[in-house]
Amino acid sequence: MIEDINRDVFVRIQTDLLVVGDSIMTDRHHASNGNYEDDDPQNQIGGIIPAFPLSGWLRHGMEEVVHKYDGTACHPGEASANFMKSDVYERDLDDGYHEKGACTDNPKEDDGCVVFDLFGGFGGVPGKVMRRPIKFNPVRSSVDYTRGQAEGHYRRLNRNIVSRNREDNREPLRNAEVDAVANLDGCWHLSFRETKPEFIGLLAESIDFLDLHKTDFMHQLGGARNFGAGIVDCHLINPLYEERELKRVFDRGKGNTNKMDEKDDQWAEEYRPAFVEALEERIGEGP
Repeated sequence: MIEDINRDVFVRIQTDLLVVGDSIMTDRHHASNGNYEDDDPQNQIGGIIPAFPLSGWLRHGMEEVVHKYDGTACHPGEASANFMKSDVYERDLDDGYHEKGACTDNPKEDDGCVVFDLFGGFGGVPGKVMRRPIKFNPVRSSVDYTRGQAEGHYRRLNRNIVSRNREDNREPLRNAEVDAVANLDGCWHLSFRETKPEFIGLLAESIDFLDLHKTDFMHQLGGARNFGAGIVDCHLINPLYEERELKRVFDRGKGNTNKMDEKDDQWAEEYRPAFVEALEERIGEGP
């Protein structure tokens, strides 16, 4: 069954507001005409959301799924790292993690646990899933969903910390600028260097977990979480879809074809259960 799955899969991403600190890279330096004022609500600025916050968000969801199936996940940090909090590593190990790389004697020959197998990063071993950045554009017709792009509207926001004394009349004490993308709607492109049933099963389960827990502080994406940013509606787009069917998902004037409905039934009744079963078996083998 795994041979029917393409190495490239897509995750539908929708959020009202996304704030990822200084990680948003805009295309303002390309501007020769048009409206590229970053504080104008009608600007035409596009850009890139790097894969770093997206990868951490996805990995955290995957780790929670591994815990759900009574497994331990590879810690994202090395035991010898200089962490900002004392005993943090030991506390994580008591909370469903094992030391990074402890699941394999030889990282270049053994796959280790499923999280290590996917993300790598120890002993010079690359992970088997490549997380791409998301390119966004405010003009929907310029968005190529087959390349993992999204419609999104960039704005630089100003936040003032003001005096609380009545005689100061709310005089600003400090100004902070925030890069934000609003009304983000598109998809995230993931590429597997090697496809395994348990990889697809873990991806499907983790995306469902993140969607279910999207308002949990720990599972929002990016910053400004107390202000409603990073609440992401997400789902795995059917990996059985062909490119033209993927485009149709984002065509608001069209619905599913009969063939797409058939593939949805196949995915739900045959493929996904088999891949999740493979995931359970892999986790059951231990780290």
